[in-house]
Amino acid sequence: MGILDKIGEIEREISRTQKNKATEYHLGLLKAKLAKYRAQLLEPSKTAGAKGEGFDVMKSGDARVALIGFPSVGKSTFLSLMTSTASEAASYEFTTLTCIPGVIEYKGANIQLLDLPGIIEGAAQGKGRGRQVIAVARTADVVIMMLDATKGGVQRDLLEKELESVGIRLNSKKPNIYFKPKKGGGLSFNSTVPLTMCSEKLVQLILHEYKIFNAEVLFREDSTPDEFIDVIVGNRVYMPCLYVYNKVDQISIEEVNRLAHVPNSVVISCGMKLNLDYLLETLWDYLALICIFTKKRGERPDFGDAIIMRRAASVEHVCHRIHRTLAGQFKYALVWGTSTKYSPQRVGLTHIMEHEDVIQIVKK
Repeated sequence: MGILDKIGEIEREISRTQKNKATEYHLGLLKAKLAKYRAQLLEPSKTAGAKGEGFDVMKSGDARVALIGFPSVGKSTFLSLMTSTASEAASYEFTTLTCIPGVIEYKGANIQLLDLPGIIEGAAQGKGRGRQVIAVARTADVVIMMLDATKGGVQRDLLEKELESVGIRLNSKKPNIYFKPKKGGGLSFNSTVPLTMCSEKLVQLILHEYKIFNAEVLFREDSTPDEFIDVIVGNRVYMPCLYVYNKVDQISIEEVNRLAHVPNSVVISCGMKLNLDYLLETLWDYLALICIFTKKRGERPDFGDAIIMRRAASVEHVCHRIHRTLAGQFKYALVWGTSTKYSPQRVGLTHIMEHEDVIQIVKK
């Protein structure tokens, strides 16, 4: 029996099993087995296949955004509208067959946008270049999930399931569980909160499935068995996802209103160029980028060339971005902007910068 057959059998067993107190250990074991087989499935095959065209693209710019969706939902049209790159767009499926990069220039930042080929059901098992598409998506800072507004919520559920099965967790944070395998001493299990979904026995069963018999486990929040399995496996990627509903010009205004109020969602129309500016604004928030301007002594700030940093960046991070030796020669900095109590404020290396702050660095 192949890995795919085993995965299918376990999924059928999980769907058949009723969820109650009596079956929680059985379900926990099944989920652990499922995660193990899926990890095996994603490992590259030992036999080298024929050398094909390169798929992944070198990371460039200040952030990376992956465009994921089913075939023919408007990904290539969106890329052509947002960037100066022309991606072939046509009214038939699978127009795009490889990864096409483009650059969005917004608020002085260069955001790399990757137009990936359409994902089909079963992509996680390698159907339709699905494995390469998902591997590139794992390296992105934000995923834009392009959905066809005329198809309802079917596409979203299928795509979420495909990404979930390869270890991409959308719009969720890492479980607050401390886990450390040890050489001996058995299982040390503790929790700082009352647990309703996991017990010591279930944790022990899951660890035995992974051949781990000595470990230290501390639950700092009430987590599910799935989240605990994610912590054991350790290769999960937690990333923000923006659900973009395209072709809203083809549905009723009530449906547009409903979709627009779904969390983490934006409604657009590439054909009629509707709401694209709001999408860029939302994308900027999701990327958590800020612009910082520099100033020389006795001169006006240079508003033409911004330094793009991540939110919660400190003065030390700014120094490293300007030059790697600058932090060593740093004496103090003068900062103007919303991060200070008064302008200019004299600050040290640990001061946290905010969007559109101006900084003047004084060396020793």
